[in-house]
Amino acid sequence: MNLFSKIMWLALLTGVLSACTHKPQETTITLYCTTDVHGSIFNFDLKENKPTNNSLSNLSQFLKEVRQDRKKDYILLDGGDFLQGQPSNYYSNFIDTGTMNLASKVMNFLEYDVASVGNHDIEAGHKVYDKVKGEFQFPWLAANILDLRTGQPYFKPYTVIFRRGIKIVVFGMITPGIPKWLPRHLWSGMEFMDMLETAKHWVPKIQEEEKPDLLIGLFHSGFDYTYGGENEHTPNNENASLLVAQKVEGFDVVILGHDHQEKVELITNDVGQQVQIIDSRSHADCVGKVTIHLKKKEGKYRKKYEAELIELGKLEQDSEYNLRFQPELEKVKNYIDTKIGTFTQAVSGREGMFGPSAFTDLIHDAQLACTGADISFSTILQRDALINEGTITIRDMFNLYKYENGLYTMTFTGEEIHRYLEYAYGLQYNTMRSSKDHLLNFQTDEKGELVRGNHGNYLLINDFFNFSCAAGIRYTVDISKTPGNRVKIHSMSDGTRFYADSTYLVAINSYRGNGGGGHLTRGVGLTKEEMLGRVVSIKEKDVRYYISEYIKTHKTLTPKCRNDWKVVPANWFKAGKEQDYRLLYQ
Repeated sequence: MNLFSKIMWLALLTGVLSACTHKPQETTITLYCTTDVHGSIFNFDLKENKPTNNSLSNLSQFLKEVRQDRKKDYILLDGGDFLQGQPSNYYSNFIDTGTMNLASKVMNFLEYDVASVGNHDIEAGHKVYDKVKGEFQFPWLAANILDLRTGQPYFKPYTVIFRRGIKIVVFGMITPGIPKWLPRHLWSGMEFMDMLETAKHWVPKIQEEEKPDLLIGLFHSGFDYTYGGENEHTPNNENASLLVAQKVEGFDVVILGHDHQEKVELITNDVGQQVQIIDSRSHADCVGKVTIHLKKKEGKYRKKYEAELIELGKLEQDSEYNLRFQPELEKVKNYIDTKIGTFTQAVSGREGMFGPSAFTDLIHDAQLACTGADISFSTILQRDALINEGTITIRDMFNLYKYENGLYTMTFTGEEIHRYLEYAYGLQYNTMRSSKDHLLNFQTDEKGELVRGNHGNYLLINDFFNFSCAAGIRYTVDISKTPGNRVKIHSMSDGTRFYADSTYLVAINSYRGNGGGGHLTRGVGLTKEEMLGRVVSIKEKDVRYYISEYIKTHKTLTPKCRNDWKVVPANWFKAGKEQDYRLLYQ
């Protein structure tokens, strides 16, 4: 290095240090945050095959306008689940693997400063997220994912950002429930630690070593720590963001996600400090904005917070952004427009919300054909999915099967299969006392009135994707009886006898096979180790792929209901279905 270069380097270093160490008496820091984008990057919905006004194109234009009169002085954050949700994600993750991942291209283009890892990012597998981690031009955080080889976090635990002379630490974590939902090979070499304990370990270290002016929590974990019957003492609580904000001293803002909910709330933690909570829903519906006003008094910053959600769909799109990513959009379109077969009649996910349906039975038929299992467990993953008659393309498969679940073959006794179904129908069905009662389990308030969600829809007590049914056996579900006493298995589908003490091969997706939804844990009563011991085989690719192959093999299909099961009393079922269908869909 010559003398001139040394002088310039020292000058630059001095300037950087000065900018970092000079503390203003008063200033304002602005955060913008997205979460659970799930592939909403184009101004085009690839699943629905139509334009949309709800994507990161709107965010791009919004940020342009923010920067119009000054340089970038805000912090842009994302709360995870960027790598899954649209066919573009699948194409980039598993088909066009030789180029930079589309998520990396988009997030780098938008100049994100930091992101946390989401459970659906891990779902893509090591090959995908390890590659993406190296492509991102910003830190990707998850302090509570331990690398078993090193004993250190697999991803960065936190990062330091300077704005306007203010030192800001962003500390990231992920929901630790992944081992319950995803097959081990997707997260091999990792251990997922409790969020509260992780924060208690790291935050004092950060305070001592970094001495930040602001500490931001960026968590892919929801607000309600009682969700799914958990509580503040539950180890590895799935939605622990509020617990961390309340019980770990030092956070100024906690940005959360995972639950796809809207939340803007100023809380007081256990030591009397205010913490701003914000959750900006999902699918690029909105961007969260947090404005932090800092004013020095007696050597310390006093802070005031303003927070809001900005609806992206109401804003203009960025033509430059659309033009930049148009080639990628066209490549994905060409891929998903590939014909795989023909349906002679339409199938709708709506029917599967209530009882037997051709929609769920198509999944069953594919799983049984692929695995050679005796019995299949499955459900609908999109309650409003519709596949019309006529040409079937790869695009249709993303409506038929939403997630990249793997496919397991496992062994269960007849008694365990019965307990599984009792648990599933306990989640799905209300106990009807007359034909006027609800068929489904709806949420009610203290007055007994049905509860509506953010979009005006009536809310179910349990997530519909945890409903489940079986194929390969004949059985009835009696909705006049209480949960645990509803299911009667009569025989195998071919009429041969079903034995409670016999062992059967069962086709089941990886989410359920790892304990997701509680069917195998709370329902059947298996431990994690026992579940692993029941796995006979794991298919190389996801369920969606094998459904596609099943359709390709048959070329022309007439999807039909197998009629393996029915709900009784029939007249109550009919009346309850008609009533609840109107509530959900009309």
